[in-house]
Amino acid sequence: MKLDINIPSLIKSLEDLDHVVFKNDSKPFNLNIVGIRSDNPVVNKFNDLLVIFWRYEGYWNIFQTQITTLAGSGFLINPMNKKGCAILVPDQYRSTYKLDLHRGKYLALCQRQPVAVYRDNNKDFIYDYENSPVDVGMHGINLHRASAYQEIENVDRNSAGCQVTQDPNDYKFCINLYKQAQTQWGEWFTYTLIKQSDYKQA
Repeated sequence: MKLDINIPSLIKSLEDLDHVVFKNDSKPFNLNIVGIRSDNPVVNKFNDLLVIFWRYEGYWNIFQTQITTLAGSGFLINPMNKKGCAILVPDQYRSTYKLDLHRGKYLALCQRQPVAVYRDNNKDFIYDYENSPVDVGMHGINLHRASAYQEIENVDRNSAGCQVTQDPNDYKFCINLYKQAQTQWGEWFTYTLIKQSDYKQA
């Protein structure tokens, strides 16, 4: 998915959904962390966008990178959970994430409060979510990376429902932002997921 993201349009789109946009610029790195899910995803590809933006000293800053907000094909066919493959429900998850070790291995934004996921349990190669059952709980829906060494083309087993960054260098940049934000604003992070159709150019 390629979108021409601009901050005024993104702010309006988020506020139209009644989501909070963090605008306090008394300190740097008051991060708005937003996933944008493609309306036409290709299975097993990095279809989506992660956009991080923040205001400081009157000016907005923005960074974006390719991610997936959906599981790789293997987990569609063989879900980790008997209820079905997890697909994060678009919403704003306030103070839900902390900087911690993903699977005990490397720094990521890790889910530490309940989130809502659709459960796709028909075990085919189609992402089924809008009409699937919703399951609220601790599902381990983290914001992490795929390969540590290179930008890979296929999601494969790098996501069972997490929000996964494709480019490891972009991921390092994100982690540095999170670290700086943590020192300024505390340990809790908010993640907001919207649909591509929710983003309206102002």
